[in-house]
Amino acid sequence: MNTHTLSVLVENKPGVLARIAGLFARRGYNIESLAVGPTERPDISRITLQVTVATPQILEQIVKQLNKLVEVLKILELTDADSVQRELVLIKVKADPATRSQIIEIVQLFRGKTVDVHRDSMTIEATGSPDKLDALLEMLAPYGIRELVQSGLVALGRGSRSLTERAKIKTRTDNH
Repeated sequence: MNTHTLSVLVENKPGVLARIAGLFARRGYNIESLAVGPTERPDISRITLQVTVATPQILEQIVKQLNKLVEVLKILELTDADSVQRELVLIKVKADPATRSQIIEIVQLFRGKTVDVHRDSMTIEATGSPDKLDALLEMLAPYGIRELVQSGLVALGRGSRSLTERAKIKTRTDNH
């Protein structure tokens, strides 16, 4: 099974995300990670999907099915080599006065931040590649992770070109 990151430009309209998620659910494909947000154009949103598929043919089928949706404007697969990929994680860790300095040291090694301190816990914020965040979680696990929330992966292609420049993006509202 291989993991693939897809950057999908869509019209910024209600229901688009539900249609895309429904497409995956109907075909039995799992979305490993999902992040949605506005772009530099208010009428376009970017969806970053991370999917694990068994074969290149299944990935090709997913892309073809996405392209059939009217609101989908552009799809690009982003590899680790040709893109910058990041996630955000907030981690609440058990921390008493005896372990607090050790936890702070680990967090600093990963360029994270302590964003909340309580008498028996700490909340850490960290951003980075999925591998970096997995390593941080592994280091913090022995202290006891009380709670965790992780954003979906966001990614941009490297270099000066943007996804909206790769092809003229025209929505139906541009024609009016």
